[in-house]
Amino acid sequence: MHMNFQGTGVALVTPFREDLSVDYESLGKLIEYVIGGGVDFLVALGTTAETPAMTPEEKLEVLKFIIQKNNKRKPLVVGIGGNNTREVTETIAAYPMAEVDGILSVVPYYNKPSQEGIYQHFKTIAASTDKPVILYNVPGRTVTNMLPATTLRLARECSNIVAIKEASGNMAQCMELVQGAPAHFSVLSGDDDLVLPQVAIGMKGVISVAANCYPETFTAMVRHALRHDIAAAQPLHYRLLPAIRLLFAEGNPTGVKHVLAEKGLIRNVLRLPLVAASDSLREAFQPYTEAL
Repeated sequence: MHMNFQGTGVALVTPFREDLSVDYESLGKLIEYVIGGGVDFLVALGTTAETPAMTPEEKLEVLKFIIQKNNKRKPLVVGIGGNNTREVTETIAAYPMAEVDGILSVVPYYNKPSQEGIYQHFKTIAASTDKPVILYNVPGRTVTNMLPATTLRLARECSNIVAIKEASGNMAQCMELVQGAPAHFSVLSGDDDLVLPQVAIGMKGVISVAANCYPETFTAMVRHALRHDIAAAQPLHYRLLPAIRLLFAEGNPTGVKHVLAEKGLIRNVLRLPLVAASDSLREAFQPYTEAL
């Protein structure tokens, strides 16, 4: 099994109204904006979507809306992860999986499983579905780092585990993954500021936060990098870099929602415990709220 999850995937935010209900009109505008900006695939219900602050019913309705609005124009990945393996597989069974192209599933957080526990968790998830599965390693959020040996074991033994979003920021770990990856398995970046050097070592793209805000420039940078045109990619990388750093300065998606609100695409509303950008961050963003 193989799905071409390469290039730029965008982890969509969930726009909210002032009453904290989901703003579907703005979500529709955002989907059109990123597709028009050239992204290669969409990711629904990731961390950037504020899923920890959404109800199960809301998540299902948001997914259904994205499916309808996308209308199969771009491959669609849905985030279904957690630290309760049975709950993850039950969610997969309950979602409209015939309408999506893959699953993004994060390393279990808080309960700190061993490498064997991580392996068994993802093996069980992969066995519960015929959809391609993208692993998501983000030790800065989960505490536990999925080691390359565990990732590659899963890639070799589970034919529908087709990629990893690697957000450890550890270039040595990334190189070990690229070097050992089977032919059907893509190593994707989870760090917007490292995409250019990571593509240079053999990674196949990114699942991006910044592509919500700057889709044209970001996707152009990734495409140049994948064509090994460093002379074209490097100026775009450095043009984007200050904005990317600001996007994460006060947590995600605080910075993204500020920029998207300044562009008139969404309202700058987040659900607690996340809050809107501080005055100092808003001021720092002033040169970067337009297209880069």
